[in-house]
Amino acid sequence: MRLKDKVAIVTGSGRGIGEAIVLRFAAEGAKIVVNDVNEKDAGAVVEKIKAKGGQATAVIGSVALRETVQSMVDTAGREYGTLDIIVNNAGITRDAILHKMTDDQWNQVIDTNLKGVFLGIQCAARVMREKGYGKIINISSTSALGNTGQINYSAAKAGVIGMTKTAAKELGIKGVNVNAIAPGMIWTDMMKNMPPETIKQMDAALPFLVPLNRKGQPEDIANLALFLASDESSFITGQVIFCDGGMKM
Repeated sequence: MRLKDKVAIVTGSGRGIGEAIVLRFAAEGAKIVVNDVNEKDAGAVVEKIKAKGGQATAVIGSVALRETVQSMVDTAGREYGTLDIIVNNAGITRDAILHKMTDDQWNQVIDTNLKGVFLGIQCAARVMREKGYGKIINISSTSALGNTGQINYSAAKAGVIGMTKTAAKELGIKGVNVNAIAPGMIWTDMMKNMPPETIKQMDAALPFLVPLNRKGQPEDIANLALFLASDESSFITGQVIFCDGGMKM
C-alpha cells in the first residue's frame, strides 16, 4: 500500500474530485479526514471508506473559515496522531461576465478557492514543519490561464499556483513537498448539471478541444494526487501538473 498509515485531509471531499481522492487514498492505506460543507455527503463518504475496512472521520464546514481548517488539522492529530498529507480541493463557482459580476460573487469564490487554500497550507504546514515531512497538494484549474465568465474563479486558481510555488520555496528545507494539479474538463456533478444543449455542444467540440478526445473522470485526478501524496514523488516540488487530456498543452 502506497499510503499505509499516512494521515490525510482532503477538503471538499463529499463528492466529485475530492471524493475520488479520498477513496483512492483510503484504498492505499491512508487514514482520512473528510471535509465538506454538506454533512450528508461527507457522512456518506466516511461510511464508504469504513465499509471497505478503512479509517475515516468527517469535519463539516467551510474552508473559508480558519476555525474549520484548524479543526481538520486538530482532528487529524487527535484521531490519528499526526498529519502527513493535505489536499486543498474545496472550491465553488459563481460565474458571470466581467461587467455583470457582483461583489458577492467575487468574494465568495475568492474566500473559498483562494483564502481556503491559504488556510489549508498554513495550518497544515505548522504541523509538517515540526515533523520534517509533509505533502501539500493544491487543486488549481486550467481556468487559471483565463476563462470567459470566470474572472473570479480564474483569479483564484491562478493565485493557487502562486501560493503553491511560494510555499514550496519556503517549506522545502523542512521536508515538505508542495505541488498543484490543474484539472481540465472533468465529468463531475458540476458538468452533469449543465443544460443538456450545452453538454451536447461540448461533446461535439471535444475532438477540437481535447487531444485525447474524452472528458476526464474524477479518478484521473485521484490517480495523480496519489502519486504526489506518495513517496514516489519525493523529489518533485513547486510544480503545476495539468491533467487535462492535452487541452492546454
